[in-house]
Amino acid sequence: MIDAAFIIAACLGGVTALAIRLPPLVGFLAAGFALNMLGYESTPLLTTIAEVGVTLLLFSIGLKLNVRHLLKGEVWGSASLHMIGSSLLFLLVLGALKWLGLEQLGNTGWSTLLLLGFALSFSSTVFVVKVLEKRSETQSAHGRLALGVLIMQDVFAVIFISTSSGELPSPWALGLVLLKPLAPLLRQTLDRFGHGEMQMLFGMFLALVLGYGLFELVGLKGDLGALVIGLLLAPHPAAGNLSRSMFNLKELLLVGFFLSIGFTSTPTWEMLGLAMLLVLVLPLKSLLYQVVFMAFPMRHRTSLLATLTLTNYSEFGLIVGALAVATGWLAQEWLVVLSLAVALSFAFSAVLNTVSESAYRRLEALLPARQEQALSTRERPIEIGDAQAVVLGMGRIGRSVYRRLRKQYGLRVLGIDSNPKTVTDLGERGFNLLEGDALDSDFWDKLLMSDDVQMVILAMPHHSGNLFALQQLRNRQFPGRITAVVEYPEEIEPIRELGANAVFHVYDEAGRALADSAAETAGVAPVAQQMG
Repeated sequence: MIDAAFIIAACLGGVTALAIRLPPLVGFLAAGFALNMLGYESTPLLTTIAEVGVTLLLFSIGLKLNVRHLLKGEVWGSASLHMIGSSLLFLLVLGALKWLGLEQLGNTGWSTLLLLGFALSFSSTVFVVKVLEKRSETQSAHGRLALGVLIMQDVFAVIFISTSSGELPSPWALGLVLLKPLAPLLRQTLDRFGHGEMQMLFGMFLALVLGYGLFELVGLKGDLGALVIGLLLAPHPAAGNLSRSMFNLKELLLVGFFLSIGFTSTPTWEMLGLAMLLVLVLPLKSLLYQVVFMAFPMRHRTSLLATLTLTNYSEFGLIVGALAVATGWLAQEWLVVLSLAVALSFAFSAVLNTVSESAYRRLEALLPARQEQALSTRERPIEIGDAQAVVLGMGRIGRSVYRRLRKQYGLRVLGIDSNPKTVTDLGERGFNLLEGDALDSDFWDKLLMSDDVQMVILAMPHHSGNLFALQQLRNRQFPGRITAVVEYPEEIEPIRELGANAVFHVYDEAGRALADSAAETAGVAPVAQQMG
C-alpha cells in the first residue's frame, strides 16, 4: 500500500503549482524533495508506478509516430550532431569549473567529465511529451521534430547502457526482427478487442508484456520495447483511439515518476548551488540545439520552438550517474547534484514553455532570413486554391462536416490537419487536404486565403486550438462565416466573445438530432404543431 503522505504531498504540490500558474509536474517534483527532507523514503510500489508510467508514455509516443519521420536527416542528423557537440560543450564547461578550483571536481578525470557531459546532453522524454500533450502539439512540426530527436537519444541511451554495463544483449535479441512480420497480426488482433476496457487491457499487455517484458528478457531496455511495439501499431486506424484511452492512466502513473526523483538523496546547500550552476549553463545547450537545427531546411518557428521544448536535462542523466557511482567513477554526491539539476531544469523549462510563442516572436528578428526555396515542401506558404469552405481539424467531426458540405451543398471544400498520417490516409480516399498546424502562428502568416472562401469550420479536438484559430482569423479580418465546435457548455461563451458566427455544442446538438429522429420515426409531431 502506498503511503497516504505521498498522495497528500502530490495533491498539495500540484494545486500549489497551478495556483502560481506553473504546470502541476513542478509541484510533484517539489513534493518529492519535501517528502525526502521530512524523512520519507521511496517504496517499491512507488518505483513500480513510476516505471509503468514511463513505459506507457513511450508506448503512447510510438502509437503516434511514423517510422519514416525518424529516418529524415533533420531528425537523426540533428540528434547525432547535438549529442556530440553538447557532450564536448559540457566537457569544456566542467573542465573550466575544475580549473577554477571547484571542490566537487577536484579529483575528477577528463574521461569522467566527458561522461557527465554526455549525461547532461540528453533532454527529458517524459517532460517534453507532457508539455507537448498539454498544448496539443505532438503532431505539430516542432513537436514531431522534438519527439524524433528524443527517440534517437533513447536509442543512444540503450547503446550506452548495453556497452557500459559490460553485459551485451542476449543472442536471442536478434530474434526481435520477427516483430516486424508479426505487426499485421497484432493489428488484426487489436480489431477484435473493440473499444473500452478490453482495448485498453490489450494495450497494457502489448506495452508491458510483449514490449517491456520481451526486451528485458533478451537484455535490452524494456522501455525501448514498449516504444517499438507502439511504432508497429501506429499505422492501424485504432492506434489513436488506444492512445487516448490510456491517456489518463498514463498521466496518473507519471505522478509517481516525478515524485520519485526527489527521493534520490537528501541535498545540501552546496549541492543545490552546483545544480543551479548547471541550470545556468542550460542556455548554451539550447543555443547548440538551435544552431544544429538551422543547418536543415526548416522554418525558424519549427527550430526555435523545438529548441525551447528541449531546453531541459533528462532523467537519463540519473541513470548514467548511478552507473558512474557504482563503478567508482563519480562520488555519491554527484547523483544528488544531477537529480537537483534535472528537477530545476524541469521547473525552468516549464516556465519557459509557457511563453514560447511570444519568445519566438521576439527572437525571430534576430535570426537570419530563410529563402522560401531553401525550405522543405511542408514548410512553404500554403495556397488553398479555389476552396469555398475550409475545415480545420479532420477528425471524425471534421470528416463528417467535409462530406456534408461537399455532397449536400455542392461546395468546394478543403480540409486542413496537422497529422501527416491523417492527411495521407484521407488524401488516398479522395479528400482534398493540406497539412497545416492551426496552432502555429506562422501557419496563419503563410496561409494564402482566397476570396472564394465563404466559411471556416473550426473542428479541432481541443478548445484552446479553436480559440487560437478564431483569434487569428479575426486578426486578419476574415470576411466569411466562422463556425466552431465545442465539447463543454462553458466553452460556448469564450468562442462567441471572439466573434464566432455559430457555435455547435457536440453533445447538445447530437442529443437534439437524436430526439428529433426518434420522434419522427415514432410519428410524434412537435408540440407547436400539435397545438396548431
